[in-house]
Amino acid sequence: MSGSNPSLLPHERARPLTKGSTYPAKELCSQCGLCDSRWVAYVRNACAFLNQQFDGMEARVHGRSRDLNNEDELYFGVQQRMLTARLKAPLAGAQWTGIVSRLGVRALETGLVDAVLCVQQSEHDRFTPVPVLARTPEQVLAARVNKPTLSPNLEVLEQLPGSGIKRLLAIGVGCQIQALRAVEATLPLEQLYVLGLPCVDNVSRDGLQTFLESTVSSPETVVHYEFMQDFRIHFRHSDGREETVPFFGLDTPKLKDVFAPSCLSCFDYTNAGADLVVGYMGATFGRQWITVRNDRGAQLLALVEDELDTAPVSSKGDRRAAVQQGIDAYDKAVRLPMWLARLVGCVVNAVGPKGLEYGRFSIDSHFTRNALWLRRHHPKIAERQIPEFARRIVARYRLPAL
Repeated sequence: MSGSNPSLLPHERARPLTKGSTYPAKELCSQCGLCDSRWVAYVRNACAFLNQQFDGMEARVHGRSRDLNNEDELYFGVQQRMLTARLKAPLAGAQWTGIVSRLGVRALETGLVDAVLCVQQSEHDRFTPVPVLARTPEQVLAARVNKPTLSPNLEVLEQLPGSGIKRLLAIGVGCQIQALRAVEATLPLEQLYVLGLPCVDNVSRDGLQTFLESTVSSPETVVHYEFMQDFRIHFRHSDGREETVPFFGLDTPKLKDVFAPSCLSCFDYTNAGADLVVGYMGATFGRQWITVRNDRGAQLLALVEDELDTAPVSSKGDRRAAVQQGIDAYDKAVRLPMWLARLVGCVVNAVGPKGLEYGRFSIDSHFTRNALWLRRHHPKIAERQIPEFARRIVARYRLPAL
């Protein structure tokens, strides 16, 4: 008679299920890929949408939880250091100057890691993500430029056993990193480094198509886009052309529900479990915002710091009135005519929040929206899904009635 070996760990007894056969978080699933590996055995504890555990994760990974009485840590998480930067010699084809890609390349070149978990794209569709364990700089560079769709990064954990990979750099967004940290101790690795990306408002591939078709002049030629600090969405087209659309000109009635439910119930915008975070949200326009959370993060940054033009973080303006107005406008699905949207965008960019204050504006706007969405659509789990730091932020604003 056959049976499982009780001396084996759950993931050693388990085998991956047929892809897509079960996702315990159901409609809140972010498709992080954990359920498509044998580490599905841990999903009920690891999934960010079944079991929020910021305090425990931060204490385990960084040696302490964030200080909720420190305004910077309340918003941006545990930190040793924050700065802004750009590569002195930008990488060709990178979305911005290429700091994330360069870090991945240097981690391999220096022998710090054996592989980099990153996301390339389908040969048939620029926006269909293909997670890989990159072993060469060329494979890392093939992953440059964000893919703004839900991505099953953690499905490649299935490739680790027997691969010879002992030291891994994982690049990912908050929900992926929360799950990765929850199973970290069970991975066949000697060392894990985590490079985090700030993340909000991903979509399914179909949702992305709806967004592009309602927003940009030529959806089929978009190479990448980003919501930037000048309150405009910047689109880059395959012919090199740039197109910008003001935040306030979005077709809110059409787009209000296009974002993934997982993103509408997430409060890990700044990637609390990463060793090092690289994004744009806390920097002035044209620069990247970098947060070093622990010694591993400092080790990663040291790989490229000599190649960076660095500057201190800065903060200017007051976000609060703009956030409150945005809450009300979003809830009512207000859409401005484009001429007025551009005018409002110019005014807000001239007098509105900059640097870290822009980062707080973005966090406040998304946390209030998500708290309201959860309380309306998932009232039974809403309060357990909203971490204490998010509650404190949301409490500063007046939300519409449920």
